[in-house]
Amino acid sequence: MYWYLEVLKKYAVFSGRARRREYWFFFLFNALISLALASIDNSMGMLDASVGLGVLGGLYTLAVMLPSVTVGVRRLHDTGRSGWWILISLVPIVGAIVLVIFLATSGQEGDNQFGPDPKVDVGFDS
Repeated sequence: MYWYLEVLKKYAVFSGRARRREYWFFFLFNALISLALASIDNSMGMLDASVGLGVLGGLYTLAVMLPSVTVGVRRLHDTGRSGWWILISLVPIVGAIVLVIFLATSGQEGDNQFGPDPKVDVGFDS
């Protein structure tokens, strides 16, 4: 939960670097919260099956859209890539696979052009 809250604290911060742990824990908690809200929407009859989204889920998705992009950009920075690489996800199938590989790749050790090594700052291993 710590990493999820850290991403929310950096709501619109595109600069810097994000560790794998930060990105993937945010992804995990985001998915769990989305599933819980979808379940609540479904039980309250507010789930639109054609869209796959309800009122609560839709509001949550809007609220975390920007932090999801920013943590992805910071994660790409940690691997030494420009944040613009996030747009490769727009290429059907192959783009999403390439992006997942980039996001799962270990970050560069030491400082890079995007900032200091986040592992050194926190003191945890990946």
